[in-house]
Amino acid sequence: MNSPSIKKFHGIPLSVLDLAPIAEGSNASDSFKNSVELAQHVENWGFNRYWLAEHHNMPGIASSATSVIIGHIAGATKKMRIGAGGIMLPNHATLVIAEQFGTLESLYPGRIDLGLGRAPGSDQATAFALRRTLNRGAEEFPQQLDELQNYFSEDPVGRVHAYPGTGLDVPIWLLGSSEFSARLAAQKGLPFSFASHFAPQYTLPALRLYRENFQPSASLDKPLTMVGVNVIVADTEERAQWLATSQQQQFLSLIRNMPSQLKPPVDDIEKIWSPFERASVEQTLDSGSTIVGDPDTVEQKLKEFIDLTEADEVIINSQIFYQEDRLHSYEIIAEMME
Repeated sequence: MNSPSIKKFHGIPLSVLDLAPIAEGSNASDSFKNSVELAQHVENWGFNRYWLAEHHNMPGIASSATSVIIGHIAGATKKMRIGAGGIMLPNHATLVIAEQFGTLESLYPGRIDLGLGRAPGSDQATAFALRRTLNRGAEEFPQQLDELQNYFSEDPVGRVHAYPGTGLDVPIWLLGSSEFSARLAAQKGLPFSFASHFAPQYTLPALRLYRENFQPSASLDKPLTMVGVNVIVADTEERAQWLATSQQQQFLSLIRNMPSQLKPPVDDIEKIWSPFERASVEQTLDSGSTIVGDPDTVEQKLKEFIDLTEADEVIINSQIFYQEDRLHSYEIIAEMME
């Protein structure tokens, strides 16, 4: 189902994770225009997938209505796979998700991915606003997954069916930042994507657990892994490090429990954070799964990351304030691909 134009970096495909950032001084409309522009470029440059993530109550992320923006991006591109990285299933009725992604698959056959997570993608107050109850939580995720797979099956059990949805081949990925989803993905024989870009310390244990416990299924006969990585590359090391201060400020705002729009780069971030805050940000943005630098540095570190994880695919997040620098960063990465 891949486009013939897909290219590879040292033997594996690269994909894009877009958090639809809202830069300071802009709005969601600007964010969506930037996402369309980026998606069209990376499709031409040979990237494999373009995923968008569900977040709520976050002033700097515009992809809260994830299935809507997926449809918008799919309509603006031609062959690249477009999907959710991911839908936070406990926030939703499984029937609604089946219908939404059944609709997307019907509109764009063979191009839609459904990545599922079990975290709320928000705080408890926002989770309550989404669900109206907190009785259904992450612990019911396996049951919800069974329900969703049933809705997509050729002969679903029960009186309620998903139209569109029934009998459609919508690939389901499980997403995770801990061992729970790794174990469930292995048990269900589903592909597994790990959030290395913000949970680097758990990456290798989760991948090992998934591979060692994988059980073949009708949809997958052997383990299939994708890992997330933050990459910011520019023509010079200095500019890349400067651009990276926007992402550092974004995580700093989360540590302070004051989420904000994506801020412009700063010349001296040491003036902004305390030593404790710096250590907290650097623990999350670990040097192994957050790669910043000039082309030579990034190519070497990205290859080392792939060799370490033995991933089948890498999905790249680039939180860069200036759209032209974000496009250029992905263009440089594309030039590294075969």
